[in-house]
Amino acid sequence: MRPAPKWLSRTLLGLLALLVVWQGWYVIWVVWWKFFDPDMTAFMSLRLEELQDKRPNAELRHQWVPYQRISNQLKRAVIAAEDDKFIDHEGFDWAGMQKALEKNRRRGKVVAGGSTISQQLAKNLFLSAAKTPWRKAQEAIITVWLEMLWDKRRILEVYLNSVEWGQGVFGAEAAARRYYGGSAGNLSAEQAARLAVMLPAPRRYERNPYSPFMNGRTQVILARMPYSEIP
Repeated sequence: MRPAPKWLSRTLLGLLALLVVWQGWYVIWVVWWKFFDPDMTAFMSLRLEELQDKRPNAELRHQWVPYQRISNQLKRAVIAAEDDKFIDHEGFDWAGMQKALEKNRRRGKVVAGGSTISQQLAKNLFLSAAKTPWRKAQEAIITVWLEMLWDKRRILEVYLNSVEWGQGVFGAEAAARRYYGGSAGNLSAEQAARLAVMLPAPRRYERNPYSPFMNGRTQVILARMPYSEIP
C-alpha cells in the first residue's frame, strides 16, 4: 500500500493544528469565565444587532448579580422547568433527549428539545442559534468543558445571568425588574415559576404572560419546585 502523498499529509496536519487552535480558543474563554463574569454572550450580541437594525440606539437590559443574590425560588423553578436532572447529570440528559426525539417524531416536527442547562449555556455563550450538525457538535464539546472545568453552582449562576427573558431582556435581575418591579433576590415562588415557564420562548410569552397556558404551566412548575435540588 502506497504512503499518502506529502501534500495530503501536510494538509491533514494543518487542518488538525487549526482544529486544535480553534478548540483551544473556546477552552481559554471557558477557563476565563470560570473566574470572571461575562459582560456579553454571543446570543446577546446577536439580539442586540437585531434590535439596533430597527433602533440604532437600542440597548439590552442586563445587570449581573451574584449567585447568592438570586432567589432560591428562581433557581428551583428554572431547574424544575428546564433540567430536573441538572445536579446529577454530566452535561447531557440522555433519557430526556430520547423523549424529545420520540415526541418530535410523533408530531412530525420539532416541538420539544432535550437540551440541558449546561448545553443551553454553551450555545448562548459562544454559538449561533442555527440548528446545524456542526453547531450541535460544537455545543456538545463546549458542554463537556463546562462540566469539567466549572462546578454546577457556576454553571447555574452564569446561565441565570445571561439567559434571554424577553425582547432585549437578559438575566434574572433584568427580568425581575421588567416583570415585577423588584430584584431577582425577592422573587416569590409564583413569580419565579412564571419566569421559568417563559424560558423556551420568552419573546413570545411576554406578549401574554397570563394566558391560560402560562397559568396552567406555572402551577405545574410550582408543584415540582419543592423537589428541585439546587447547587
